[in-house]
Amino acid sequence: MTAMEKARALRGDTNVHYNCCQSVLIPFAEKLGLTPEQANALGAHFGSGMRHGATCGALAGALMAIGLAKGNSAAAIALLAQFKQKNGCTDCIGLLNAARERGQVKKDNCDELVYQCVAFLEELLNEPAD
Repeated sequence: MTAMEKARALRGDTNVHYNCCQSVLIPFAEKLGLTPEQANALGAHFGSGMRHGATCGALAGALMAIGLAKGNSAAAIALLAQFKQKNGCTDCIGLLNAARERGQVKKDNCDELVYQCVAFLEELLNEPAD
């Protein structure tokens, strides 16, 4: 199962709520040297913009993954630039307000952001090591 397939399964699970950060981290857990349980715990308080509308949880999870996998700033800067260009901002409140203005349901918006971050990481983590 690919990381994207795992992320889609997590976001589609109606029995457990995986926040955006967890939904990005868990699919890459093994590749990052974590168990799925550790990735779940690590991301537990980063959903909803760190529980107060700050940095998007999907983005926070992707930045954590970059730190664990690559440890370099270039990939993090590239992710931030790409995310902001695509979405207009990086904060949860701003992203949700923009979605509401477009008439997009919160879950659909958040799923889309998770999938954007997972796609970025899939590409990044399949690159040869620096």
